[in-house]
Amino acid sequence: MRPHAVHAVIAVKNLDLAKSRLADRLRPECRARLVLAMLADTLIAASAVESIRSITVVTPDPRVAELARSLGARIHPEPRISDLNAALADAAMALRAAHGPVDLLALQADLPAVRPAELAAMLSEAPDGARSIVVDHAGTGTAALFAGGGIDLDPRFGPGSARAHVASGAVELAGDWPGLRHDVDTAEDLDRAVELGAGATTRALLRDIGWSRAVHEAVRNVC
Repeated sequence: MRPHAVHAVIAVKNLDLAKSRLADRLRPECRARLVLAMLADTLIAASAVESIRSITVVTPDPRVAELARSLGARIHPEPRISDLNAALADAAMALRAAHGPVDLLALQADLPAVRPAELAAMLSEAPDGARSIVVDHAGTGTAALFAGGGIDLDPRFGPGSARAHVASGAVELAGDWPGLRHDVDTAEDLDRAVELGAGATTRALLRDIGWSRAVHEAVRNVC
């Protein structure tokens, strides 16, 4: 168990812009529903970790804000910069201003198969007084970024973020956490998340829209 309280931050863009790489499989309204479902499962898993004392969601989208509040998260208004890293940094600064030099955890919003035990194990391995990352399943992105104590979060999410984070001094954590590492951008990613054991909200949404590997490979627009 981590001895210090951890405050998590998750940034979610406007739902109208979400998951464009699934546009050939899902219509916009269904992509929005999928983002909300995956966010719900991510929030539920994070909320079950004892050392995570608060979760802040940064978003310009009222639908995201409503869901996050219903699951106990706080909402931080997105700064007037349409950039994921600026949004995370702004929320991190606000948390440190309110709570002092607390541990910070920036999580991706689309981790439907993440388990509380994985998050707890990752936090127990993250070094104090340093930044560390969990590289995603593709090996190029970042699923989670941790900054201990008063260390600046300095988020560098985006294409090639794993390399950018390591180049900026972050330590790569090597734990076996398949759910934590598995963010979702493509139909194949979503299929694999189901195999790993996606959370109940994502599974219910996929049943509702009739998603299955056989269907989406044969039909261009499932929903």
